[in-house]
Amino acid sequence: MEKGYIHIYTGNGKGKTTASLGLSVRAALAGKKVFFGQFVKGMEYSELKIVDYLPNIEIHQFGRDCFIYNEPTEKDILAAKKGLEICKEVLKNGEYDLVVLDEINIALYYKLFSVEEVLEMIKERQPHVEVVLTGRYAPEEIIEIADLVTEMKEIKHYYTTGLMARKGIEF
Repeated sequence: MEKGYIHIYTGNGKGKTTASLGLSVRAALAGKKVFFGQFVKGMEYSELKIVDYLPNIEIHQFGRDCFIYNEPTEKDILAAKKGLEICKEVLKNGEYDLVVLDEINIALYYKLFSVEEVLEMIKERQPHVEVVLTGRYAPEEIIEIADLVTEMKEIKHYYTTGLMARKGIEF
């Protein structure tokens, strides 16, 4: 059995979710089973259709819509906590080879649950499970336990010219 490593994709640049989706596709095409959990997100993103093409990828959203420009409501917190419980079980049962915790760092930033809960969840995973944590503002405690940390740094982005998010590219 291979050892599973811990990846973090963080930073203010575009590409964290995109990179984790690319890794998920690669793993699925190599015959691995993938669980992709999206925290905070609840909108209709194009990646939700991946299950129609790759049956060994399962994707779930643990958000309602996008509260990033407001404060999270009690319903947002409950959705995130429910998602955390599902991910704890997924990591513990070892059924999946790759588990992506998309935007979990944002959930931590907004204090939807604690860093300690996430650390414990990762510690209790089956040893072969590869884990990816995405989102801006990765806490130092999470970075410390990671085997791989990539920071996406924004140097230039077309949204500064007023270009809106485009289906198939940003969502």
